[in-house]
Amino acid sequence: MTNDPPVSGNRFQCLVASTVCALLLLSVACQKAPGTARDQLIYISEEKEIALGLTAFREVLKSAPLSRDPEVTLMVNRVGQRIAKGANKPEYVWEFAVIEDDDQVNAFALPGGKVAVFTGILKYTKTEAGLATVMAHEVAHALQRHGAERYSRGILEQIGQLGALAGAAAGGVDPGLAIGAMSAYGVGVALPNSREQETEADFIGLQLMAKAGYDPREAVPFWERMSGCPRKMIGKFCFRTQNAVPEFLSTHPSDVTRINRIEAWIPQAMKFYHPEGLPPGVPESPLKKPTSESDLKS
Repeated sequence: MTNDPPVSGNRFQCLVASTVCALLLLSVACQKAPGTARDQLIYISEEKEIALGLTAFREVLKSAPLSRDPEVTLMVNRVGQRIAKGANKPEYVWEFAVIEDDDQVNAFALPGGKVAVFTGILKYTKTEAGLATVMAHEVAHALQRHGAERYSRGILEQIGQLGALAGAAAGGVDPGLAIGAMSAYGVGVALPNSREQETEADFIGLQLMAKAGYDPREAVPFWERMSGCPRKMIGKFCFRTQNAVPEFLSTHPSDVTRINRIEAWIPQAMKFYHPEGLPPGVPESPLKKPTSESDLKS
């Protein structure tokens, strides 16, 4: 016989309900990521996701200072349209914007084909091929529905937290331990999944820039410039501030890991690469698609 207080009916029902909800979401939301066949958990419809992307993009454009440099704007649109053609996503309405912010070394793509590039990253792209590396990577995030995947995982984590708190309220779990467990879960699961998405975007992005007529080999010098170090010096005698963060605690692969993977994928991506000037209709060789995270790392 135990002196532990009995679990109340309401608390028990809450715990059961959260478990049932999680199982229902898992049963209706499992799918394969396009291009890699990686298992994904997404329960928001693509139509809803596209609508959210459009709304978010409109809000960004209302407040963001857009570039007034016509040459930069034309270049971003030119590169973007070529990548969009290779993406072959007819349900997307592609739009490209350049945000004037030299301190922001970044770019993003929202569902529905909404892409923005900050001027701060142009000092690293240098060339159209460098810009294509960035934009193809961001477009790959949208095509792979990484935002919807993170959104769906967030909902499941909230359900898990409700279950943990219900257990704590019932006297079975110490609230401090429950919170600590969720923090550990964030490091052990959420961040590695983000790194997995980054790896997938690198892989698909390399394919997209090749299809758009940009030499995928140019992705390596771009990432070298982003690292701030010569290729052979990365992680040895040349360090960026963020490199002090261990890779397992970062949402992005380390510079060395990323560049090594890209170099390994280049021979496959080259099968898609047809420089401008070749006769139209040249057949493209199929790209070998990885079927697991271990294949992505090879």
